[in-house]
Amino acid sequence: MDNAILLISCPDRKGIIAKVTNFIYENAGNIEHADQHIDSQTNTFFMRIEWALKDFKIDKDNIAKSFSHIAEEFSMEWKLYFTDKIQRVAIFVSKRLHCLYDLLLRHRAKQFNCEIPLIVSNHLVAKEIADSFNIRYFYFPVTKETKIEQEIKQISLMRDEGIDLIVLARYTQILSPQFVNVFPNRIINIHHSFLPAFVGSKPYHQAYRKGVKIIGATSHYATEELDAGPIIEQDIVRISHRNSLQDLIREGEDLEKVVLSRAVRFHLERKILVYNNKTVIFD
Repeated sequence: MDNAILLISCPDRKGIIAKVTNFIYENAGNIEHADQHIDSQTNTFFMRIEWALKDFKIDKDNIAKSFSHIAEEFSMEWKLYFTDKIQRVAIFVSKRLHCLYDLLLRHRAKQFNCEIPLIVSNHLVAKEIADSFNIRYFYFPVTKETKIEQEIKQISLMRDEGIDLIVLARYTQILSPQFVNVFPNRIINIHHSFLPAFVGSKPYHQAYRKGVKIIGATSHYATEELDAGPIIEQDIVRISHRNSLQDLIREGEDLEKVVLSRAVRFHLERKILVYNNKTVIFD
């Protein structure tokens, strides 16, 4: 399948949908998916439209140029993607391995249309998993003194490998602004929803002692401000006094796996549009 996808945002006004769809129709394109949203608070129009390139009159290399006059007319911010471009994903992980296992199994089951050529870690505990999936493993031990030096090496590796998306599958190192700014809206993180109330290495223990009634997980794009990037996906599960500490941890890890996998799938399918530190997730 070779389709084109347009992601559009612009000030809302009459005629946008007509112009975009007519552009596709007049060039013999067949629209397969279309979704739009208007933010009434900012008067901003958002759209995702996907069409088949079979019989399309404009060749792929010239679609962007041909569409640009419409984009200028409506002051659009826009991106054009093609579904035959398979994205390359790098997974960063530390010692907690549940999200890594889940992502690799989903990829093997063809739930993700991507390549996973490498895994990066600041520990060696996941190397056996990488070997079993025939994925190259890169070990970057990080200390306070070597952090910047190791990040420079990691950035170089990502560029050399043509990595399109970085997934932090419970990677415990805090990425520096230097690293994050190289990959804007291309780093997806996952964390429990106890922040900012329960900060530290044992949030589930703190939550258990406090008697929380809801456990959740949040997946978002990484930004300079820790855990404050645009949210992609969230979910929760209710618990009670009958649940043990181990129950809380198990439920939390299950949520983290599901929420992270959804966020990765949305990104790979080009269904996310970021604006004002928020996201529009298209159907």
